[in-house]
Amino acid sequence: MSAAETILLPAQVEAVEAAHEGKFRTHLSEIGRQSSIAFAGTVFTLVLGYAFRVYLARQLGARLLGWNAIGMGLYGICKLLGEFGMPASALRFAGIYKAGSGRANLTAFFWRALFWTLFGTSLFCALVLLGRGWIATRVFHDAALIRFLPLYAILIPIGAASSFLTQTLGGFKMIARSTAIVKFISFPFMIVASIVALALGLSLWGFVVAQIAGEVLIFILAGCSIWRAAPVPLQWDELRGSALSSDVRWYALAMTGMGVLGFLAGQADRLVLGYYLPAKQVGIYSVAASAGGLCAIFLQALNSIFAPTIALLHEQSEHALLLRLYQTLTKWILAVTLPVVLTFLFLPRSIMGLFGSDFQSGWLVLCVITVGQIVNCGTGSVGYLLQMSGNQNRVVRVTLIMAVLMTVTNIVLIPRCGVAGAAAVSAVGTILGNSTYLVMVRRSLRLFPYERSYWKLLPAAAAAAGVLWLIRGQVAMLCRPITTVLFGFMAASVIFLVTFVGSGLTRDDRLVVDMAKRRLQSLV
Repeated sequence: MSAAETILLPAQVEAVEAAHEGKFRTHLSEIGRQSSIAFAGTVFTLVLGYAFRVYLARQLGARLLGWNAIGMGLYGICKLLGEFGMPASALRFAGIYKAGSGRANLTAFFWRALFWTLFGTSLFCALVLLGRGWIATRVFHDAALIRFLPLYAILIPIGAASSFLTQTLGGFKMIARSTAIVKFISFPFMIVASIVALALGLSLWGFVVAQIAGEVLIFILAGCSIWRAAPVPLQWDELRGSALSSDVRWYALAMTGMGVLGFLAGQADRLVLGYYLPAKQVGIYSVAASAGGLCAIFLQALNSIFAPTIALLHEQSEHALLLRLYQTLTKWILAVTLPVVLTFLFLPRSIMGLFGSDFQSGWLVLCVITVGQIVNCGTGSVGYLLQMSGNQNRVVRVTLIMAVLMTVTNIVLIPRCGVAGAAAVSAVGTILGNSTYLVMVRRSLRLFPYERSYWKLLPAAAAAAGVLWLIRGQVAMLCRPITTVLFGFMAASVIFLVTFVGSGLTRDDRLVVDMAKRRLQSLV
């Protein structure tokens, strides 16, 4: 080794470290900015949607909500089967083609993928329309459901098309635009339309029509955004001679299988409940399960922008950078999620009481579902790490096994244990699935989120739990459910974050806090 090389080596190391630090800050800033917009939309829909769910539960009652849960479950499985994995493919490949793979590739992908999405879901729409009598009477044992099934059938192709366009925007990394369309425009529009329909006495019929109108609005606005944002004009007449690449087809096939199996693992419980139990029980369960799923709102907001970042960093072999982002983001997702989780575990009766006295019996379902969400949020973006790194087949295999196990277990437990059995299967499935993904991520990608600083979350969680225990014993007996829940959540959040931040932050943690402060200051 020459003297010149000996002198240059430290400078080279410093340059590499500086480049790594700059990339980390850039990606973290972009993820923070985009996911904060997605989170703002999620919080907006959470607050507005929670109030709307309370209103809807009181207007429709448990039986009609049970019918809606069954209809949306049928809509979900038909949509997954009919869209052939094209919306999921758009999230990965639209951005790659937009980055410079050629005009023909982007045009061919967009139009052909949209065509197959509409074609497949339209077939399932026709099947539901033709078989609605058999579905209502033979499967769900309720002939009154027949008159609502055509609406859910119409929703299948419309919802799939709007999903494809919003996922395309996600692939373009236009999360802010997608969030604005779906959560700040379409969702309030659907709520207003539903309230008007319910005020006119249209009941569940009017609510589903409002959902269809909301999806149509998403389709129009997202389509206009894509048309303006595409780097080249997406002209239909340039499609001749082009076809979807084999990578897209195989990925779409894997996503279809994973989506269907994921539905069976995570959503089929409502259909099995509808077969064995009265619609009222299905309604109670669906409300409790949906409420428990709100624990993952921070993780969902993160995944919306972290997913394409994972694909990019893996393609560029930036392993160290991806590991650092994964560790930092997972820790903070868990930190901001724990106050929500603890509030749900300590005040379940107050939370379910918001929906009315008929739903208060679902408090145990809420607790069990919430336990599963702790692991879901605590493992971070494990599913997307596998999918976006070309390891989607591993996810398919795990999802297949979990779908079979959970479906069989639901069939066995629900007739004996009712909604509590369904909740237990859902929670255990979430825990096992995410734990398996975590092991796969560590073995195949050499990524593991946990480090010594995670232990600082324990005293913060204990302090928040102590506050909630006092509130449950004192405030809950004197105040209305809404007051108890809001006061409990705010108190737990403040105590948790103060204790966590006060225990000392790492360099990356301070970077996250500084970015959050600057973001808040810019809003003020």
